Order: sequence, then C-alpha cells, then structure tokens
Amino acid sequence: MFNDIGPLELITLVVLAVLVFGPDKLPKVIQDVMRTVRKIREFSESAKQDIRSELGPEFKDFEFEDLNPKTFIRKQLDNDELGLKEIRNGFDLKKEMAEVTDSVHSTDTSTSSSSGGRIDMTKKPDEPGKDDRPPFDADAT
Repeated sequence: MFNDIGPLELITLVVLAVLVFGPDKLPKVIQDVMRTVRKIREFSESAKQDIRSELGPEFKDFEFEDLNPKTFIRKQLDNDELGLKEIRNGFDLKKEMAEVTDSVHSTDTSTSSSSGGRIDMTKKPDEPGKDDRPPFDADAT
C-alpha cells in the first residue's frame, strides 16, 4: 500500500505526527487508526464473501481484482490460447529500430536484402535546365 514512501518521507511523517498529536497522545492515535483500518478490512472481506455467496458456485473462482481493466487485459494477454507469447517473444523492438535507423542513415546491416544493394533514401532535388520554365497555371492568376 505504501510502497512508494521513502525513508525521508516516513521520518517526516513521524516527526509531523509527534508535533501535531504530542508524544503522550501518539500511541493512542496509532491504536485508533489501526483499529479503524482493521474494521474497514473486515467490512471489505465480509462484503466480498456476501457477493461471492450471492453469485453462486459457478463464480467461486471470481476475483475482484479481475474487474480492474489493467489486470483483465494482462490476464488475457498472458493466455496461451491466442498464441501472443510467441509473437511477443519473436519481436525484438531494439533490433527492428536499429535496422530502420541503419536504413535511414544508409548504412549496411547484417540482415540486408538478398540483392545486396543499398537503397538510397536521400531526397535529391530535380534541377531544371536553365531554359526550362516552371509550369504556368492560367487559373492561378
């Protein structure tokens, strides 16, 4: 629950609690907070058990965490029926990006095409001759 609180933040919270509640009332406040947290957990667990009993035996393996969209999608993607693991494991993004970068910069890679030729992707402007006039559009004037 508090995985992202660092040691400095924890010390700051303790010092702030001592300043606000005082050293003599702090143990009582901690006990009250812990009692409230326990009651909330008990209420939550009893509500989950009531919902499971109302749903019936066909939903005995139902988990409330599955209602979280992130968890649901992760669970579906880890399912082997779709064959997504092979696709995900067969795709190396760093290698693909390196090949694209090398192609753009016109460097040769170890997986070049079978013809062995290099594709020149640089844009070369067409230089019109000195006597060539640009196209004239009568409707534009």
